[in-house]
Amino acid sequence: MSDMTETPKSAAMQKLPLIIILCVAVVGAFTLRDYLSFDALRDNREALIAFRDANYLMTALAFIAVYVVIVAFSLPGAAIATLTGGFLFATFPGVLFNITGATLGATAIFLAARTGFGAKLGAKIEASEGPVKKIKDGIDENQWSMLFLIRLVPAVPFFIANLIPAFLEVPLRRFVISTFVGIIPGSLVYTSVGAGLSEVFDRGETPNLGIIFEPHILFPILGLCALAAMPIAIKAITGKKGL
Repeated sequence: MSDMTETPKSAAMQKLPLIIILCVAVVGAFTLRDYLSFDALRDNREALIAFRDANYLMTALAFIAVYVVIVAFSLPGAAIATLTGGFLFATFPGVLFNITGATLGATAIFLAARTGFGAKLGAKIEASEGPVKKIKDGIDENQWSMLFLIRLVPAVPFFIANLIPAFLEVPLRRFVISTFVGIIPGSLVYTSVGAGLSEVFDRGETPNLGIIFEPHILFPILGLCALAAMPIAIKAITGKKGL
């Protein structure tokens, strides 16, 4: 018969992956900022291009692996990594490499958070009563829409968008699909900016990372947000649950 009680040792082991991620994130924030920067990319661009030309497949795989590590450990430089994907591999397949790395890294955080705290917290919320339970029920009824919204809205930090689903017992498959699809618009914008970095470097300028908030970019993304929110609005108006 299996022991149904959770020992302190097993509870600590479950929290260990998330604790490691948080510790590495704190250390990385102070030690890697100068290495994962626009200046570092500019200063090493010729070496990177030469290595890519000589080892394209290895470069692509190494790039995705580095992107996974950056996202999984919430290290500084995710935006620079996305620009680098466009700089090295053009808008396509650069955007595909960026999305793949970001999705895998986000999934690592999601699993670590769900294993460490999310499953237990979700079970407690499910067994409770009151406003918190009602909020969770509302989110559960519109999970796809909510997941796409937190990915599409530029103001939601990527790290937070990875943690919230873990605490709300979102299925892994649903998390992965919504992450991969939901980050396509933003990734496409920044990858295309990265694809034009050679001209930016030649002019001695820095890329405009605020381009996503310019009207011709922001309005279409907000339109996608409205589309994702439409099922929620319809349910709120009609008072009917989705099928």
